Amino acid sequence: MRVGFIGLGNMGEPLAGFVSRAGFSLVVHDLRRTAAATLLERGATWAESPRDVAAQCDIVCVCVQGPAEMRTVTVGAGGVLEAVKAATVVIDHTTNAPAVVCDVGEALKARGAHLLDAPLDGGREGALAGQVTLFVGGDPAVLGRVKPVLDTFSKSIVWVGELGTGSITKIVHNALAMSIDLLLAECLTLGAKAGVAVPRLVEAFREGCIVGQNMTFTKRMPATLFRGDFTARFALALAHKDFRLAGDLAAQHGVPTRLLDLCQMELQEAMNRGWGDQDRIKASTLQEERAGLKLRL
Repeated sequence: MRVGFIGLGNMGEPLAGFVSRAGFSLVVHDLRRTAAATLLERGATWAESPRDVAAQCDIVCVCVQGPAEMRTVTVGAGGVLEAVKAATVVIDHTTNAPAVVCDVGEALKARGAHLLDAPLDGGREGALAGQVTLFVGGDPAVLGRVKPVLDTFSKSIVWVGELGTGSITKIVHNALAMSIDLLLAECLTLGAKAGVAVPRLVEAFREGCIVGQNMTFTKRMPATLFRGDFTARFALALAHKDFRLAGDLAAQHGVPTRLLDLCQMELQEAMNRGWGDQDRIKASTLQEERAGLKLRL
């Protein structure tokens, strides 16, 4: 079984590494060949285009920034569709728009190939550890065929329904996670301004039952906000894109999202500051500015 990996960024490169270390023959492609350097040293084969990946592989994983990029590498010029073989399984790990997923799925189906949407949860930390969670939409029988590959870099695989439902699940999950980021910053600044030292608040929150096991609070904030280091682990621009996807989904289905809309406004303000290439937690510093204190340990 030969596996292709298209998109070797913060998430894709380490995930592809786990596939290679598990003994699968690996073919890789990215806009930057330098992103594949470590994988090529370990024996992976370079492909000049997504089309060339598809021509060589039984399974093709796609891990790119968003809907436009996923559409380009799959059905655009030089894309997967041009060379995909019957029975090939394409697995989309992008946080994607459900409509794009379904459109690409139909195009692949016409060629006898299959698409699963399997967006990732766990962030850069999970990718480096090979411990991401996958929300998978598509044919469960097809999922069973590719599960040995997905098992190489996942701690859990959750099948959520037909094609497109993986992306829906990921969109609403990300909206929840990023809203928690902002709410935590607000509650921490309130507690600190009212007289509790930031280290004591952090300790109390860790031990409490509300946020004690929340990944934002236990891993992401200690690595970013509490240190004042906003090197991108999950870029603000990507978070902003994900919130737009949530807004589009809500509009499509007529669901009011007043609290999510407020959080989206926060991310928009952060984007307006020019922080798009910094970590998404950088948006929480807007609350620090308003409260007049910094949440540093």
